[in-house]
Amino acid sequence: MDSDDLGAQQPPSMDDDERQELVIDRRQMLKRAGLGAAALSVPAAVMATPAMGAVTDALAAESFIKSHPKWKFVFVNHVTTNPFFVPTIYGAQDACSLLGCSYQWTGSQTSDISQMVNAMNAGITAKADGIAVCLVSLTAFNGPTDRALGKGIPVLSYNADAPNKRLAYIGQDLYLSGYNMGQRIVDLVGSGDVALFIATPGQLNIQPRIDGAIAAIKKFGKGKIKTTTTATGPLLPDELAKIEAYYLGHKNLKGMFAVDYGSTQGIGQVMQKYGLAKKGVKAGGYDLGPPVLKAVQAGHLDFTIDQQPYLQGWIPLLQFFFYKYSSGLVAPSDTNTGILFVTKSNVKPYLTTKTRYEGSSSKQKYPVTQKG
Repeated sequence: MDSDDLGAQQPPSMDDDERQELVIDRRQMLKRAGLGAAALSVPAAVMATPAMGAVTDALAAESFIKSHPKWKFVFVNHVTTNPFFVPTIYGAQDACSLLGCSYQWTGSQTSDISQMVNAMNAGITAKADGIAVCLVSLTAFNGPTDRALGKGIPVLSYNADAPNKRLAYIGQDLYLSGYNMGQRIVDLVGSGDVALFIATPGQLNIQPRIDGAIAAIKKFGKGKIKTTTTATGPLLPDELAKIEAYYLGHKNLKGMFAVDYGSTQGIGQVMQKYGLAKKGVKAGGYDLGPPVLKAVQAGHLDFTIDQQPYLQGWIPLLQFFFYKYSSGLVAPSDTNTGILFVTKSNVKPYLTTKTRYEGSSSKQKYPVTQKG
């Protein structure tokens, strides 16, 4: 029975105020019943202690979110229009709708660090209530981070991290994920030439991954696998063109793997176009855009890696909110959004479930259902 059915059963003469009172009465009755049941299982001497009194007060509390300023938080991104970040934006939107705050999505479309620094400085000038930034450079954001913190503006990093004074990092352990991918490459390929593709070498959202992959291949491949690294650029059409050109010049490849979404999508397209899976070529990469997931399902990619992009928008917003709401007592903390290999055996839920969590739908809905 849904809420509309319940509403239809209300007496027709009941006005809005009476309905609200009824809801409150039910809530209080259930709350008192719950507390009473809990009290039956706790000795009277314990119930009388101040600590237990605090527990019962907490259980009896109404919604904790009280009136507060409408804080505005800023996300500074390195590829603002990249489809990978669609669920990240949804995560920020959903947290804002829950908590009564707002956000701005800004930065660069092409991984231009100077544009990102300018966007961060603009956020500081506008007195943002918090700034989340992809720290894709070891040093470029140190000055703006120090200035923001000096003005009482909390700074978090997400998706990419660097050792500056930001309060916390929310995202995948990038080197470890690349290391795990390198081990998977060794298991898949065994021996031969392998091409590794990276959109923007040196940027800290993806460079640690390729470093980890190369280290693992060297350790576990025992000299049987030779790797080459190719930069593809930050724009999807360029990435596809460079991957295709590389393959056409190196048709003896045993594997092609990428450490960013755009290059992974390009590999899947090249694998499909030339029927490379049937020729024994192995392939894989990162992230969950529909073209990548469909390539996994069709066998053109052996795997892709999920790093929970939705949480990279949701969690920074929550951490900012509680930091402001608690006057700094609830401090931000590092959060690893994880690593999951998505293969043909477990890709179906990603393709049959249309949600904001993977960027395949813009609709906010519950329950989440799968087709088929």
